[in-house]
Amino acid sequence: MSNHHQILIVGGGTAGIMTAAQLRNRDASLDIAIIDPSKDHYYQAAWTLVGAGTYNYANTRRDMASLIPSGVKWVQDGVTSFDPANNSLSTKSSGDLTYDYLVVCPGLQYDLDGIEGLREALDTDFVCSNYLDPEKTWRVIQNFKGGNAVFTQPTTPIKCGGAPQKIMYLADDAFRKQGVRDNAEVIFATPGSVIFGVKDFAKTLTQVINRKNIHLKTFYAPVKIDSKKKEVHFQWTKQETGCVIQNGNPLGEDLAGETTVVMPYDMLHLAPPQSAPDFVKASPLAHQEGPSKGWLNVDKYTLQHNEFANVFGLGDVAALPTAKTGAAVRKQAPVVVENILTMIKSQALGGKKYEGYSSCPLVTGYGKMVLAEFKYDNVRDSDPFLSKFVDTTKENWSMWILKKYGLPYLYWNKMMKGKM
Repeated sequence: MSNHHQILIVGGGTAGIMTAAQLRNRDASLDIAIIDPSKDHYYQAAWTLVGAGTYNYANTRRDMASLIPSGVKWVQDGVTSFDPANNSLSTKSSGDLTYDYLVVCPGLQYDLDGIEGLREALDTDFVCSNYLDPEKTWRVIQNFKGGNAVFTQPTTPIKCGGAPQKIMYLADDAFRKQGVRDNAEVIFATPGSVIFGVKDFAKTLTQVINRKNIHLKTFYAPVKIDSKKKEVHFQWTKQETGCVIQNGNPLGEDLAGETTVVMPYDMLHLAPPQSAPDFVKASPLAHQEGPSKGWLNVDKYTLQHNEFANVFGLGDVAALPTAKTGAAVRKQAPVVVENILTMIKSQALGGKKYEGYSSCPLVTGYGKMVLAEFKYDNVRDSDPFLSKFVDTTKENWSMWILKKYGLPYLYWNKMMKGKM
């Protein structure tokens, strides 16, 4: 096998497969290789539904080999380091590989040590995460008999920012069906200041929270889980005001010091802290300082690396001020493809720009969904064609059908084949 490739793609997730497929569809003569160690490829967008008992986990998996586009070489190996000054990278067992153009899209990694006690808590029957094991989430929901059901997320960037609250809305419905909701307090604790960053969708979600009698706790950053006492500790992040807990509050919260809130739980669901993979964080391709430190350093419009002109990045690893979703990748991949093809021909970038589009299918209950579409600066960016028929800021049954049936079909049959 050749150690040099015209285009080398790091990562066989949504971004890597889509980019490779679109490149091959445009020019079948290209020499392309994908590096990814995994034999499995998952459609993770359906894991919310798996966690609520309404989708089969097995149907979210395909063999990676079946998805690698025809004519693209698959290097089943892991990257250990980058040497972009010499157009080279190192792998665990395949040696050094060189390239003309590099596409970096290995996704992100979970940091189970990023919250004290998280790793141990996940071994208990009361703490779960759709990000890690959605089938366990469903077991925890089914076994819940009452008390505090706490849903939270970390201060780090996460993939699919709406996921920690989507499973909460479905769990609330499940609790009602199981007859335990009257004995429960459902809590959404977020380090952020709002339920959602785009006003039109935040208005609807606020109505959902009020209708379901969910406690919204803003400025709550999880910092510790004491699984023996079944308590989660939150740091109060609103610096300008002190944290006040009312006596006799229904959640049993307590203060530990001036800015730490301790909340008991009978069920806890959370997104784990997340970061770029270590081999990206430790490389010259990552931001070295600032709020995006460790994430891939690319131009937010062209997706070209800000220091190495023949390197591009997209997907969850990229430091882009928008939500990390598969829908975002669908708009990013054509920009990378156009730019690489144009550079091969003329050493110049193409005319396409990525405007920050992302989408969050916010499931608000069984049979209900809000389709939140937006771009940079939290500007609503709803599909004009779809908006002729459906107000996507409202809860819709038709959007639920899209989520459960339409989007999985489009993912496997269109996106993965570079056709959309």
